[in-house]
Amino acid sequence: MNKTLSAVALAAVLSVGVLAASAGGASAYVVCNAQGDCWHTDHRYHYGPDVRAQWHPDDWYFHQDWAHDQQHHFRDYHQGRGYYSNGTWMNR
Repeated sequence: MNKTLSAVALAAVLSVGVLAASAGGASAYVVCNAQGDCWHTDHRYHYGPDVRAQWHPDDWYFHQDWAHDQQHHFRDYHQGRGYYSNGTWMNR
């Protein structure tokens, strides 16, 4: 009986280890452009020199005082490779 329980426990530990190793870390960023538009993205796209994107780690969002910040404006999330320009979402 002890041998069976040990085998089951070992199998459970190995299963959890395989799941943890196979689950890749999710990346998220906050991007801000020169006009002060900021938005969340899951990928670090290359937008080109016309956008002049500045990348921040995702938790940067929580350290900002968005209600009183006159230089940055947080915009709605959009899927895809687009970007904001003067408050308007531009699809690429």
